[in-house]
Amino acid sequence: MGKNRKKVQIIILIAVFLIGGYAIGSTLFGKEDTGQIEVGMEPPAFTLADLGGNPQSLSDYEGQPVIINFWGTFCEPCVKEMPEFERQYEKWKDDGLVILAINLSEDTLSVNNFVKRFNLSYPILRDVNRKTERKYGLRQYPTTFFVKPDGKLMEVVVGGMSEEQIDVRVERLLQS
Repeated sequence: MGKNRKKVQIIILIAVFLIGGYAIGSTLFGKEDTGQIEVGMEPPAFTLADLGGNPQSLSDYEGQPVIINFWGTFCEPCVKEMPEFERQYEKWKDDGLVILAINLSEDTLSVNNFVKRFNLSYPILRDVNRKTERKYGLRQYPTTFFVKPDGKLMEVVVGGMSEEQIDVRVERLLQS
């Protein structure tokens, strides 16, 4: 019985090394679909449901300046900048500005209450399975992507912004 036990232990040890080596190798050298989107690239396509359950795709807004903002109700900088985005949306929507605010898979009640509290009128989309978040390579909230009308990324801002900071970027976005 002792010989078999030693063989089983050796097999288990080899399996642990193989699996561990694969995991480390995949992390260091593997290509993941996490985006790492850079200025000048086209952001990954997505289709997500809005709060009414209607599908919204990034491609629906081809030829328009688009702001994609990933946010959560739990995130203080997000809470501060969402009303500022609303004011910017009201100011620039007649010039074609689109804001797509992608919520990070929170429950429907929390998101709906937040939207009502701040009277947000731009599309709020739900990334229920967080696939879009992973495609965009998010590491912090809020993260905002400014997409030019030609579909190329103008800028990525990680962290909260003031209304003035948003306004400056929107003006540049509309001029491109």
